[in-house]
Amino acid sequence: MSQPDKMGRFIEAMKTVYGPFDELSSDNANDWIPPDNPGAGGHRGRYLWTDAFGVVNFITLFKETAKPKYLTLAKRLVETVHDTLGRTRDGAKRLDGATDEEPLVGGLRIGKLDAAGSDGDGQYHHYLTLWMFALNRLSVAAGERDYNDLGIQLARAIHPRFLVHCLSGGVKMVWKISMDMKSVLVPSEGHLDAATGYVVYKLLQETASKQGHRNGVLKQEITDYWNLMSRKGSLSPGTDMLDLGMGLWMCHIWQDEPWAIKFRSKALPKAEELLDGSSAMMQRSASRRLAFREFGTCVGVTCCDASEALQDRVEDLLAFWEKHMDSSDGDDDLKPISRVMYATGLVVGAFRRGYLEDDGV
Repeated sequence: MSQPDKMGRFIEAMKTVYGPFDELSSDNANDWIPPDNPGAGGHRGRYLWTDAFGVVNFITLFKETAKPKYLTLAKRLVETVHDTLGRTRDGAKRLDGATDEEPLVGGLRIGKLDAAGSDGDGQYHHYLTLWMFALNRLSVAAGERDYNDLGIQLARAIHPRFLVHCLSGGVKMVWKISMDMKSVLVPSEGHLDAATGYVVYKLLQETASKQGHRNGVLKQEITDYWNLMSRKGSLSPGTDMLDLGMGLWMCHIWQDEPWAIKFRSKALPKAEELLDGSSAMMQRSASRRLAFREFGTCVGVTCCDASEALQDRVEDLLAFWEKHMDSSDGDDDLKPISRVMYATGLVVGAFRRGYLEDDGV
């Protein structure tokens, strides 16, 4: 597929989530309000994971088209997420501890449709670190350090809430906490949460240093994550398509570090097996698969500059879902997350380290 064709499909996929934004003038972009219908699929139209991809994708559009309005849309989406997911579900007040001056001190809600229950609202570490990455990319693309500072604000606020001191004297991470960050909802540890924390926090810190202030601002937090991810068996790639893909994406950001080289060497062969046309996964019907999870693998493989043969398998996977995505996700809540991640699978753009100017590599 040619690059112009990919960009056309990229825009069309994004429009199914964020409306006909490509028709906006530069002036109208300043007043744009991200729609809650179709929206990102979450509570009050916002879902943190989906909108994180949305922000980075708008930055990609800005770089690919040189149209400033797309950078404006990224900023407007950030503002809307902070004013929706940074508040209680009724929108009456900011989350505990947050203020208008420090809007992310209370973290950010996931945006789940239900307030409670097994799939209820709360805060996920891996969603929050992805949002920090989006803020960092916006800071670099716009040349405005306030967005990276917001990422640091969020990083410092959530870090002690997800780390739990055990009776044995050790420290572990938890997977999900309550909306007010006062209680643990899921005590198990996210597979790559510590490593992703290390990667993103280090990126925030590096950017702050390049922007001329706050050297070593996240030094202790980065050390904590390093200690957690260095435990035996903590960095083995899994076989889940999304987990594997986001792991590859994560390690490409610091690709020359020994742990990242080792992870990549183990993960890419797994990706080759999973994406082989004869694999059990690829032989399943679309109705028994989740598109967005498979697009995660597409993103990770592409960011890692994998072999041409493996990249061809990514192209085959995208082509498969182009035929089946409408029928498989219908009007359910997975449509927005599938569409934004499909767009990124087509053009990884700002998800790739080094894509933005002054990126340091």
